[in-house]
Amino acid sequence: MAADRRAALLDRCLAFLAEDGFSHLSLREIAAGVGTSHRMLLYHFGSREGLLAQVVERIEAEQRAALAALAVGSDDPAEVSRRFWRRLADPALAPAERLFFEVYVNALYDRSWTEPFRASVVAAWTAPVEELFVRLGFDEAQARTRTRLALAATRGLLLDLLITGDRDVLDGAADLFARVITAPSPE
Repeated sequence: MAADRRAALLDRCLAFLAEDGFSHLSLREIAAGVGTSHRMLLYHFGSREGLLAQVVERIEAEQRAALAALAVGSDDPAEVSRRFWRRLADPALAPAERLFFEVYVNALYDRSWTEPFRASVVAAWTAPVEELFVRLGFDEAQARTRTRLALAATRGLLLDLLITGDRDVLDGAADLFARVITAPSPE
């Protein structure tokens, strides 16, 4: 029962924080925005930062699940990449993605509360993406290298889209990237 309440509260926090970010909000302001008390947020998440870490962890888990679902039944790695880009570029996801990058920036400054984020922001993606590349015919070394390039390039394209809004140019860049990252390695 408590786990269900915690999950429901996390859902409400995610929706609220995705709209406006968090850097300017106190725990009391977040609590008021989601219709609860700051004490309830402390009880469930330990601190403001603990709440933010849980929100971003949820966002990342949802994106990994989406990638896995898009890859099911496809043997065309470029098409999987294109589909994932279309999902990421969906304007409806922009608020959650801005929140992700807001936490990312805090992690760059080694904020102690971002330690779980720093530990997982790359590591949680490597195994599923490497498996996808191996399933699509790349050896393990190629899969590892392509995974890191795919993570960095996709995040860069997404950050560019969020800042510039140049959808047509970035859709073209994402399509080019899909072809390049999935092309067979030169022998």
